[in-house]
Amino acid sequence: MEKQITIWQPIRFDEKWLALNTSKLDGIAPSWFSKRDQLKEGSGEYEDFLNKLKRQHAIETGIVEKLYDLKEGITQTFIKEGFVESYLQHGDTNIPPKQLFAYLRDHFDAIDFVFDVVKQNRQITKGFILELHQLITQHQETTDAIDSLGNVVKVNLLKGQFKKFDNNPQRADGTIFLYCPPLHTDSEIDKLISLLLDLEAQQVKPIIISAWFHHAFTQIHPFQDGNGRLARLLASLILIRHGLFPFTVKGSEKKKYIDSLELADKNKPQSLVDFFCEVEKRNIEEVLNLKLDTSISKKSLEEVADVFSQKVESWKQGLQKERFDKINENRNKLFRYCNTVLDEIVRELYKRISKDMAEIYLDKSHPESEKYFWFSHQIVDYAKLHDYFFNRTLPRGWFKIAFVLSEERQYQLVISFHHYGYDDSTVAIGAFLEFIESSANGKRKTNGFSRKGQNNNLITSLPLNIKPHIISLEADTEELESNLKSFLQETITVTLGQIASEIG
Repeated sequence: MEKQITIWQPIRFDEKWLALNTSKLDGIAPSWFSKRDQLKEGSGEYEDFLNKLKRQHAIETGIVEKLYDLKEGITQTFIKEGFVESYLQHGDTNIPPKQLFAYLRDHFDAIDFVFDVVKQNRQITKGFILELHQLITQHQETTDAIDSLGNVVKVNLLKGQFKKFDNNPQRADGTIFLYCPPLHTDSEIDKLISLLLDLEAQQVKPIIISAWFHHAFTQIHPFQDGNGRLARLLASLILIRHGLFPFTVKGSEKKKYIDSLELADKNKPQSLVDFFCEVEKRNIEEVLNLKLDTSISKKSLEEVADVFSQKVESWKQGLQKERFDKINENRNKLFRYCNTVLDEIVRELYKRISKDMAEIYLDKSHPESEKYFWFSHQIVDYAKLHDYFFNRTLPRGWFKIAFVLSEERQYQLVISFHHYGYDDSTVAIGAFLEFIESSANGKRKTNGFSRKGQNNNLITSLPLNIKPHIISLEADTEELESNLKSFLQETITVTLGQIASEIG
């Protein structure tokens, strides 16, 4: 028996969206907005970065919609090098190359058009939405439909026109999802655009507006096909207009994406906003790790004079000193907060693990301590593993939690507090686990550097598979604390699990 689920409700903005948690993005966005001012149009590195984002969006949006499949290797090549047919090998895709490149060009032209629209300060209108649909479906001639007998058939695609008939998809289990009827589509799009303008005027957070607009658009499902692609493009436009990046869903993220949309259908939008924040955070982390060419050798005298004037003005106003003081103060605040959290965790562990079973203790080195440079080699390896630049010229510190099970079996979890990428206000909190094996003479070494009376032990790194927690020192430190605490708790949980598996 068929089960029907009504997805569409008359479009409105529920005030509960205003109370949603956006801390995953808020914790790093200030560093990006600070750096953005340095990235003027014409920066070769930044333009290349944006083009890679556009190509990624063009590729992944088609994969998510099952227009084609692409192997990971060729996907990364296309993102890095561009859409070159000679890169394609047999088996890299499941459709003819000519059709694949037609789709990719349409998708790229559409996201490129969105960037141009932002530059022109053009607003989202009904006409614009129809124009964008025409562009993205330029080389798509047909789509799937259900005939009167319930069979899936190919029908001609209406391009740049709202749907004429119901487009309610049916899943394999027979469940039918009911979207907005064609009769109400036009008026619902008008309402959607009107609410968007109201939210912009109220200066609601762009990430909230974008996620809400995307969800509402998918509930209307105004086109015969291409609704997901259009929803992501329009959400991207909202984000780009506010200095953020395209909303790109990777094929590997499709389940999480669909699940979050379905929760929003049930009036539980936090997961969807979390997902939007995670996508933006991923893009920001990449751009903060982008090395820019700071050479002025190719600049004209006038350009260099302008740069000189701006820097002197900033210096005279004390703006840079004020900023650096804030960064240093926040670095110290967060380091102290980490120390408090880790100290509490160690005390909690002792309530469950007796000292007869294991000795657990916390050691640390503040960024201004003489031992700050310990574990430098391990941090370099960790940064390479997670593909970012470890800026060792800026202050850093570390925490070490030792787990001494016996003289012969000891572990140490090192939590490093160091700067991420080429931005001076972005910090990575990373973690790696080491097994300390006693040497023949019974002496120990507890890190990669010699210490008096503690030499010649063999230290083995153990995989934790924990990505760095990346935050901005220009953000409100109190807003960072909750996510930071969760990261530290998860890190120690994973560590205990790893040690337990090592014991067997």
